Amino acid sequence: MAGALGLALLLGACGSTSAHVLGTADVAYAGSLELVMQRDLGPAFTHHTGYQYEGRGAGALGLAQEIRAGEITPNVFLSVGSGPVSLLEPKYTSWAVEFASSPLVLAYYPHGPHAAELSQIASGRLPLTDLFHLLAEPGFRLGRTDPATDPQGQDFAMMFQLAERDLGVPAATVAADLAGGSTQIFPETALEAQLQAGQLDAASAFRSQAEQLHLPYVPLPAALDFGDPGDAAAYARASLKLSTGAVVHGFPLVLEATTVGDRDRSAAAALVRYLLSARGREILARDGYSAVPLKILGNASAAPEPVRQLAA
Repeated sequence: MAGALGLALLLGACGSTSAHVLGTADVAYAGSLELVMQRDLGPAFTHHTGYQYEGRGAGALGLAQEIRAGEITPNVFLSVGSGPVSLLEPKYTSWAVEFASSPLVLAYYPHGPHAAELSQIASGRLPLTDLFHLLAEPGFRLGRTDPATDPQGQDFAMMFQLAERDLGVPAATVAADLAGGSTQIFPETALEAQLQAGQLDAASAFRSQAEQLHLPYVPLPAALDFGDPGDAAAYARASLKLSTGAVVHGFPLVLEATTVGDRDRSAAAALVRYLLSARGREILARDGYSAVPLKILGNASAAPEPVRQLAA
């Protein structure tokens, strides 16, 4: 089972411990959300609602597979993209709500041997195409997440296809960028720590992660960063064959939330509602996420009434 990070916050609605337990929102979330959930949203949710909070983060696809296998039993699931949520339908849920997005960037180690060149690319003093030639240099240490378990890993791999098509990056360079194979793959919750420690020269990241961790990064144009739901059709022109044999197409990296199962349903609904509230969206914006129009996907009538009201 993927590594789990659990945290029970027992503060009451006014910030003090309470003898009366309203219920627990047990959240399985995409690993990129670890810092914002554990440091900011989880504690704030408990403080303002009185519900307890527990959380675990890992690759969203891997978490969905663990839920299906009965290995974990959260009552809230936070995904990046619709693919992981679809694995839970219709047995565990039939709806999800889009609430934020964060584009892909390439974060880099500020004291590494390639930091100066990466900084010039990030500032526009060197063309973006230089990035792909730099990544292909022998000895460059690139980190990314596993496409088999993580949506970020899927879109990051497909980003190179878009660079070949839209920027004219040679196919041989694209192949060399990803030639490290399994040596480039790290768990989502450990990837940025490897970068911070200087074990990698650069790594895939969401802009929100890079900003939360104060890591310098190379921004990507909208056509390559998978951050705009309006560009969904363009992203879908990229495709990737997974180790399982399944083929996936590029998709916007939009955060989706849904409740799962029947345990502590009021607490689960309260957590999702808090994410969609003005206070929750303020926290997300502060941590580098971009707001998207609230949209319920799937069977809207199955969503909790407070969620339907906010997304109307």
